[in-house]
Amino acid sequence: QVQLVESGGGLVQAGGSLRLSCAASGRTFSSYGMGWFRQAPGKEREFVAAIRWSDPKTAYGDSVKGRFTISRDNAKNTVYLQMNSLKPEDTAVYYCAANIRGRAYSTSGLYDYWGQGTQVTVSS
Repeated sequence: QVQLVESGGGLVQAGGSLRLSCAASGRTFSSYGMGWFRQAPGKEREFVAAIRWSDPKTAYGDSVKGRFTISRDNAKNTVYLQMNSLKPEDTAVYYCAANIRGRAYSTSGLYDYWGQGTQVTVSS
């Protein structure tokens, strides 16, 4: 069983930055593929970013490319999402997810474990 706990959300002005963290329990964290998704009110869950377990290969949603960066620290069992140049349309609940196959999936249904989410609000 894996538990994921997100932190770092909050209120920020447009153009600002935030860094989200996702702390994972479990001895095999380094073998999981990790992803970030977000969901705004009335919208479907959207892929943000993902990272493989075995190498730094990453994937990003089109709406965040060039602004967001995903990274991981396996020694700390933590994955990060650095968000720069934030826009009001980035406002959403951000979820961390893990998959046991170690892949950087962009499809939410391929993830096995989910955190509770952290709210990010970007004011204009």
